[in-house]
Amino acid sequence: MDRGLARVLFVDLSRHRFWLEERPELFRDRLGGTGVGIELLHERCPKGVEPLAPENPIVFAVGPLTALFPLASKTVALFKSPHTGNLGESHCGGRSALAIRLAGYGAIVIQGRSELPVYLVITEAGVAFRDARALWGLSSSFTVGRIIREREGGAGLRTILRIGRAGENLVTYANVVAESYRHFGRLGLGAVLGSKNLKAVVIAGRGRIPVANRANYNRLYKELFDKAVGSELLKKYHDLGTPQNVRPLNAIGALPVRNLAAGRYVGEPPFTGEFLAERYLGRRLACAGCPVACIHLAALREPYPAEPYFYKTTFVSYDYEPIYSLGTMLGGEDPEGYLKLMDVVEHLGLDAMSCGVVLAWVTEAFQRGLVGERETGGLLPRWGHYPVYIEMVRRIAERQGEFYDLLAQGVDRAAQRYGGEEFALAFGGNEMAGYHTGPGAYLTLLSGARHSHLDSAGYSCDQQDLRAGRKRAPEELARTLFSEEARRQVLASLVICFFARGLYDLPTCGRCLSALGEPWDEEALLALGEDILRRKYEFKVREGFSLPALRIPKRISEIPTPLGPLTEGELRRGLAELERLLSPSQG
Repeated sequence: MDRGLARVLFVDLSRHRFWLEERPELFRDRLGGTGVGIELLHERCPKGVEPLAPENPIVFAVGPLTALFPLASKTVALFKSPHTGNLGESHCGGRSALAIRLAGYGAIVIQGRSELPVYLVITEAGVAFRDARALWGLSSSFTVGRIIREREGGAGLRTILRIGRAGENLVTYANVVAESYRHFGRLGLGAVLGSKNLKAVVIAGRGRIPVANRANYNRLYKELFDKAVGSELLKKYHDLGTPQNVRPLNAIGALPVRNLAAGRYVGEPPFTGEFLAERYLGRRLACAGCPVACIHLAALREPYPAEPYFYKTTFVSYDYEPIYSLGTMLGGEDPEGYLKLMDVVEHLGLDAMSCGVVLAWVTEAFQRGLVGERETGGLLPRWGHYPVYIEMVRRIAERQGEFYDLLAQGVDRAAQRYGGEEFALAFGGNEMAGYHTGPGAYLTLLSGARHSHLDSAGYSCDQQDLRAGRKRAPEELARTLFSEEARRQVLASLVICFFARGLYDLPTCGRCLSALGEPWDEEALLALGEDILRRKYEFKVREGFSLPALRIPKRISEIPTPLGPLTEGELRRGLAELERLLSPSQG
């Protein structure tokens, strides 16, 4: 094993000190990433701790394939979520994973709370604590990144992870921005940084990683690289990116529109990947170590007032999930309005998905008279009216008054106060993802560690069933989801981008590890994935999570899915089977 991977860097913000621990047995047995991260979280996070307390640790972890194989490009963050009160898990691309690995660490654990705002500079030499008082309160996370780049200069492979105003103000779904266009997005990691007076983390690495069998490694790398650049699936991510999903989901009635009052637009949706690429695509970017380049940036040109032929050009990243949440969920018809809202959300450092679902709930609640101008501060939300949404987002980030303070805590909290829980679209406390495909999608959102469509890909099971003209029994579906979620724990421990899940089956993962001198067979990897999944569920239950107690919004049963209407009973049956499978006794 590479000695650097086995090193865990601990940072104590309260005392401005750091230390290293060698944990070869931990990385040998749990690989890295999520497998190592959940063990460190069990070790370092006190039971019942308040998520915004100094004692809540942040764990960043990478894996044995990081910096060595194509699309092994993600960093895993684990923490206790201020948004749900239990496990927080978020994955981020950009340069973060390579920077951590080349700085000589397998994991970084940050604890405590600095008395004054700081940012960290982490290198092979250790940790420097920099005064961040001048950065605190700046309106844009992009500005923070530019200032830190100018201060710190450049050496080696570097990442800058930073929060915006939403994180400073402890919005429970604040994110952490990396390299301007990538994020630790879900479940409020930005608020945890904000609670620690931690404005940013700069990580720079210039190390080397030894390979046990160079010839075998070179052959396997070339094989995987050639498959990646030649894959039709990965070509989709390069050409149109995830916005390619908009048109087919609309066609089958699985695209949430106007807070899921409908499953499709009548006619062509205004935000298709094809339309955005033709009209707005300005650049494609790739995460470090990835040949695919799935990051799509729109070039938004706005004329300067009274200055003919002069334009301000803003690059705005767009993906399917933000298009769903800030576009279709809000009943949008104006692509430029969507891009302007997305840009503001990025600068403020908010999770776009939670933000859009919150705004959709507000719009319907206002329409139904549950909230009025007194609560909204004179704003009149209506479907697709982006200037009002932009101002609302700014007020949420600043937590202006009781109403916006509640919106800053998510749609569940707002609905508990003002009503409308039947159309408050959150699952396990986290706002929904953009797939109204059938029971698989919702079982994934209810049961997953991140309450994300990426957890066990139930939406994919639904689409398979639609093509096959069948609908699985809830128990069978639950077993399929459990198996896929266990496999994804292996990918998240190596750490592999889930877009490459078709490239890295378990035998291929074993071949990669063998080329690095760490033999694992398919059976052992699958057993490890199941064990990691149960360890994550154990942490969630420890912190008060209960599958039987989950709220299931009535709205999802009111709008038929492509597989027909949903019932709460079938979802409860699926959850009961998942609870059985996740029980420690099953391991």
